[in-house]
Amino acid sequence: MYTMKPEYYTGIEFIDKEHTRLFELAEETHELLYDDLLQDKSDRIVHLVSELINYTKTHFAHEEAYQKSINYAYIKEHAAQHRQFEDSLLEIDLDEIEHDFESQNDTVEQLLEFLINWLVNHIQKVDMFIK
Repeated sequence: MYTMKPEYYTGIEFIDKEHTRLFELAEETHELLYDDLLQDKSDRIVHLVSELINYTKTHFAHEEAYQKSINYAYIKEHAAQHRQFEDSLLEIDLDEIEHDFESQNDTVEQLLEFLINWLVNHIQKVDMFIK
């Protein structure tokens, strides 16, 4: 359901590969949301959020290094958007959901919506113009 589509390709191979992994993480989030057999999703949520934090830090570092190497004019603004994304992930209160099964699905749903909206908008409105 959540996959890298042709309209998301920037033409920069390593960036596209890393974006593909972010879409895979979105798909894992989607699968968790609709996993009705798993009552307590807290461990999987913690794992997904941790993976997103770690992977986006790596991806953003790669992307920003590339921007620096080509003297990209809007690197500061672009990096600021990356920091906002990271800050948003850090705001997720993982302790709050540990024993509240109902709020776990709400958290996963909000995470998925945030991730997809940010990823698609950022790729199409910002990353496409890195040249």
